[in-house]
This record gives sequence, structure tokens and C-alpha cells, in this order.
Amino acid sequence: MNVTIDASPAVHQRAGLGRYAAELIRALAASSPAEERLTLLYTEPAAARPDAALAALPARPVPLGYKPWRLLALAAHVTGLPQDGLAPGADLFHATDHLLPRMRRVRTVFTLHDLIFLKYPEHHKGYNRTFLTLMMPRFLRAADHIIAVSEHTRRDAVAAYGLPADKITVIYEAAGACYRPAATPAALGDFRRRYGLPERYILHASTIEPRKNQQRLLDAYAALRAEFPGVGLVMVGRRGWLYDDFFARLTALGLEEQVIFPGFVPEADLPRFYQAADCFVYPSLYEGFGLPPLEALACGTPVICSDAASLPEVVGTAGLLVAPADTAALTAAIRRVLADPPLRADLAARGPRQAARFSWQRTAEETRAVYRRVLGEESAGRVPRYRP
Repeated sequence: MNVTIDASPAVHQRAGLGRYAAELIRALAASSPAEERLTLLYTEPAAARPDAALAALPARPVPLGYKPWRLLALAAHVTGLPQDGLAPGADLFHATDHLLPRMRRVRTVFTLHDLIFLKYPEHHKGYNRTFLTLMMPRFLRAADHIIAVSEHTRRDAVAAYGLPADKITVIYEAAGACYRPAATPAALGDFRRRYGLPERYILHASTIEPRKNQQRLLDAYAALRAEFPGVGLVMVGRRGWLYDDFFARLTALGLEEQVIFPGFVPEADLPRFYQAADCFVYPSLYEGFGLPPLEALACGTPVICSDAASLPEVVGTAGLLVAPADTAALTAAIRRVLADPPLRADLAARGPRQAARFSWQRTAEETRAVYRRVLGEESAGRVPRYRP
């Protein structure tokens, strides 16, 4: 079985899509049977740098930037011209990046992460929204099989495009092995000093963009400042798009000096940010899966999370869930966790147990089963479906 998989989001470290592609490829490679051959395809502008695990695999770089690569796929689908030459010798191509080259002889699997551009079009950049609105139904129709990263995403796809339910398999993501409770308090103290973090802080980790609902987190934090003057707010992640209103709100609330923005941090440091935090807060309006809350759970960090979209599937009963539009409920939940050590301890104990129900090994096994089904090596009834 020769599989070519799009590693572009992993190579370019594109937030959640990048983590999905990188972890899936690592897990597939680690458990690859002798008859399976994995080849990576990725776009290669100057910034492309595969990590060591990915660099060890055969690769086929495409000398195009992100937008030209998308335009090439669009042109191929509109004209009907095949792009099988992108995956020479492949039996199957796995699209991980919401972009599916037009294949005629190569079977295809498409991972659908979310339909945010349909649910919240005002929170998407115009070019991206237009491209996905035009091309997503084409990609989903053309794919031999679709992997949805949550049951909620599967339902969204069926409702939006009338896809047959048996064309979609739900396969969950997972937290990486590096996300686990801290070994020693001393290590966390050294970490706080290295990054200039306060002894106590609320953590949020995500790209800064409207869908993440981060202005409500600012409002909640501002309301709690007088009660918890020593507690900081740390927001890890890059600036994404349409973030001017967020920073205007930050200024209006007078929080420019209180909120810490480390920016994008190396993944090796990210577990420490979770471990050292009093709680992790994620008030997102919509998620196809939601890796950051799961990573926080795996680290034993108390989680306060929106109850929107797929997030209840991920968090279960291991965190506090609030309506994303209810700032008062968000504020009250954060107050409860900060003020109640037994509650923090209870949530810290629940988190790793919930996170352990997801694993990249299982994700790889279920993904490989889909490959075999598509290639006719396994009957449809034997494709596993995991529901934590």
C-alpha cells in the first residue's frame, strides 16, 4: 500500500491542522507494516522546514506557495485536468489541509476539520471564505472517503452538503505524548522565571482571531482583577486575522500591561505553559475538534471551556462548560476555579483520565483501516469507529 499524504500544514506549523498532520504522520510511520510505504507531499516556499521525524520519510516537495498551490487545485477541478503526477506510484492520496488535488487513477481520502467558513463567514478572511465556499463541496464529492475529526463535524457536513453518512468516518485527534502532568514543582518555577510569568495565571492558547471569542475572556479577566490581583492572563499564539477589535478591547479595558503575549512558542515549551497555569480557558464559538482543551486536560490543568460545537465531545465531564455568549457565566466559572483549591484538584485529576481516552496510535490505526477500506483490502463493516 503506497500512500502519499499532504504534510504541508505540518511543515509550515499551521496551528491545529499542522498538529493533526504531524502527529498522524508520526503515528502512521511508527506503526507502519512492511507492505506500507508513506510519502510526504508539501509545498516548499523558503520557510518550509520538516522536523526530524518528517524529514526521515520520502518526500515530494512542490515548489509553490500557499495561494498558488490552491489556485492550481482549483484550476484542475474546474477544468477536469488530473493531477496524478503529484503522487507518482501512489495507490492513495490523503488530503489533510482542506485541499484535494484532482486525481483520476489515485484513490483519495479527505480529512474534514470543520466548516467554520459556513458557520461564521464573518470571521473568515474573504479569500479563504470564497475559496472554501467554491471548492469544499467539490473536494468532498471527489474524495473516495472522508474522515471527520468529530461527530459534530460529520453532522455539519451531512447537513450542509447532503453527503451519505457512510462516506464519512469519525476519527478523533489526540494530545501528543509530551502533554502530561508536571514532574516537579521546581521545574515549573524555573519555567515561569524563564518566560517572565507570574506565580498564578489563567492560560489561553490559540491563534488570535474572532472565532476564538477572546474578547469575552478579556472582559471576564477585567471583571476578576480586583478579586485576584496577583493572577495574570497569558495568551499563547500568533496573531491570525481580523484581530483589530480584540486589541482595541484590550486597550479599552486598560489591560495592555497585564496580559502577557508570548506569541508562537516551540511545542517543546507548550506543555509547561499548561502545567504552570491555574486554569486553561477556551471560550471558542466553534471548533471542528479543539486540541488545546484536550492538551490542557492531559497536563492536569483545570479547563473552562465553551459548550459549542465539538468541544463537549472532547472535554466531556472533565472540565467546566459554559455558553460562549455568556460572559457572566464565563466569569463565574473562572472565579470558582481560582477561589476553590479542592475544585482545582478535582478537575486536575479528571483531566488526564479524559485525555487518555484519545490517542494518536488509535487515530493512526483507524486511519489505516480507512485506507484499506478505500483500496478494497478491508470490508466496510470492519472499519472501526471510536467514540470516547
